Order: sequence, then structure tokens, then C-alpha cells
Amino acid sequence: MKIVVAYSGGLDTSVILNWLKETYQAEVIAFCADVGQEEELDGLEEKALKTGASKCFVDDLCEEFARDFIFPMMQAGAIYEGQYFLGTSIARPLIAKRMVEIAQAEGADAIAHGATGKGNDQIRFELTSAALAPRLQMIAPWRDERFRQAFPGRAEMIAYCAEHGIAVEASAQKSYSMDRNLLHISYESGILEDPWFDASAAENKDMFKLSVAPEDAPDHYETLELIFEKGNCVGLTHPELSDLLGTVGTNGGAGERLSPLSVMRVLNILGGRNGVGRVDMVENRFVGMKSRGVYETPGGAILHFAHRQMESLTMDREVMHLRDSLIPKYATLVYNGFWFAPEREALQALVTESQKNVTGTVRVKLFKGNIIAAGIKSPVSLYNPHIATMEADPTQAYNQDDASGFIHLNALRLKVATEVHG
Repeated sequence: MKIVVAYSGGLDTSVILNWLKETYQAEVIAFCADVGQEEELDGLEEKALKTGASKCFVDDLCEEFARDFIFPMMQAGAIYEGQYFLGTSIARPLIAKRMVEIAQAEGADAIAHGATGKGNDQIRFELTSAALAPRLQMIAPWRDERFRQAFPGRAEMIAYCAEHGIAVEASAQKSYSMDRNLLHISYESGILEDPWFDASAAENKDMFKLSVAPEDAPDHYETLELIFEKGNCVGLTHPELSDLLGTVGTNGGAGERLSPLSVMRVLNILGGRNGVGRVDMVENRFVGMKSRGVYETPGGAILHFAHRQMESLTMDREVMHLRDSLIPKYATLVYNGFWFAPEREALQALVTESQKNVTGTVRVKLFKGNIIAAGIKSPVSLYNPHIATMEADPTQAYNQDDASGFIHLNALRLKVATEVHG
């Protein structure tokens, strides 16, 4: 038997890799996806091989993540339960997709993951696999009674690693868990399981990695322009843009077209240093329970806000309202793991059509956790100041007398209902 396992080099996945090899008498191939987690990946292949893997793939998926997952979701305006920018949710289908591709290329029988049986990630991984490779077996050790009996706690895992010569950092468990990628960092469990616990308190500042606390952000606003083309941000204007692009390892400067990856990395820096994009919420997991999550999404928050501003100027009212009515559905599909489901792809086709005229420039100001609208313009703007003005309309496109009949017709059913029901 041959198994491809999601591997990070940490305690859990190191134990899982060796446990799979022993339990299934299998050849195990390790896979680590670089989706912008900024964790140290050097030496991971060597560690995986020493732990028992026959091969280890470490793939940079950042560009694909930004282009094919984050940006289409931003076009849809997706946000889960009014607050969550879906940072973890949108990364899982990409990771699972690559795992499936490796499994097929290597002739593997199964793929395995270290997601727990109480969370959303197990569903996201497995629905993606089912959609892309229905015959591929899925192994979830945390849902296997044999695994849970062998490892009821962290101490047993550390002892197992010592017994099998697996090198891991056996430090005390953190008081919360963290998951990072290009779009966000999420924090949950441990001390955060108490919804009365104040994650924003001064004594908890060290928890956050992507952003400063709003009260510690600069005392002056920072101005930024985002250039959109068909609903996607294709450029930025900022006095420090060349330096920022150098910081994130991308060549280019003002006026040049930027890749989705470059846009996300620059926005993360700008948003982070201005305390933008923090969310603390209790959300509804797909498996039925409520959970508390704290999130940092500095770049995503700016992009989401600016995209909405651009739509307000260029998008037809009824098209906007139709698309908006579908945001909860789209966001729920992403959250629940249905990225590769036909209904999400159908919604995406509608979103793509809705974005064909979402083109122009948005100016925003960033100030102590706030994103402030500061101007929008577009060559295809639907806003006509001559029609909207309260002064005399030189175009004579709107006759105020017509409003009387409009109001009378819309009031008819209200009058009838009152006459009947009192």
C-alpha cells in the first residue's frame, strides 16, 4: 500500500507518518504545501525521510493560491456569517487538490491528513478528494479508535517519538493553536475557548503576528490606491510601492501590472502596520458546534473593502443585488468544503459575468484599524452627477413628476391591506 500524507514536520504529523507506515505496512510519501505560512521549510524533506517517508514533496503553491482561489472568492464578495474572510477554508481545497495530484502521479492508494474529527478541515480535505479522485481512499487517523487509544494526549506522542527516534520539539503545548497562510492567520482552542477572554487586551499582544494593535498603529493615515480590472486588483499606487515589492521579493514599481500574489503580500504589509483586519467571532462549524476564532486578515480586509467600493460605482443595481443575495450561499460552500462542487462553480460563472465592468481605481485611507473610503473613479462608471444632482438636471433624463405615479403604484398594496385588515 502507498499513502500520501499531509506533513508539516510538527509533533502530530510526525507521529501520524510513522504510525501509518507501521499500521498499514505502507510506503508513505510526505507532502507539505507552501501557501504562505512563512514557517521554516528548510530541512523538512530530510526530516520526513528520517521519520520514515519514502519521498517528500514541498511545493510552493502561493501564486496559484492567490490567483485561482483568493481572487475568485474576493470577486464573489464572500464573507462567512458577516465577519470571517475564509482564510483557512479557502486554502484547504488547494492543498487537497495537490495531494490528489501527487497521489495519482505516484500511484498511491490513499491520502491521509491530521485533521481532528471535530473540525471543518477533515470535511474540506475529504470532499475535495471525493470530487477530484472518487476512488482514492482517505485515511483520517484522528477518527481511528486505534490511533486515539494509542495517543490520548501529547505526552504519549512525545514518548512515541523518543521510542522511534523521531526528532521533534517537545516543548510545552501552546495555550492556543495557530494556522497561517497568505490570506490570514487564525487562532483558536486553548485559552480562546472562553468567549469572554479578551484577545485584544494589552497582555495578549504577542499572540498576533501579522498586525499591530490598532492603538499602536501610526497616528497618521496612510493612503493607498487599488487598480481593478474586471473585478480583480491588478495594480497598486503607493509612495513606497517599489520598496514594498522588494520586501516581498517581487520586482516592479508604480504603474506596473502586479500578480495576485504580489498584491496580497503588499496589502498584508500595509494593512498589518495599520492594525487592519482583526476579527474575533463565534462561528458555526459545519459539524454542528459553535467555535470561537480570532483572525488576522490585513490584506484581505483591504481588498474586500476596496472591491466593494469599485462595485458600487460600476455594477448594475439588480446584478449587484442578485450577486449579494448569493454571498451567504457562496461563503457557506467555501466554509463547508464544497469548492469543487458544481453549485460553487455555477455561482462562480455568475460572479465572473457580474464582474466584467468592475474596472477602475479605488483610493482608501488606513488608520488605526480602519479602512476609510477616499475616492473612486472608473472609465465605465454608472454614476452620472448630472442625473443625481439636486440642482437642475441639464440632461432632463429624470422627470420628478414621474415619481408621483411611481409612489402611488407601490403604495397600492399597502393601502388595500390596511383597508382589509385595519
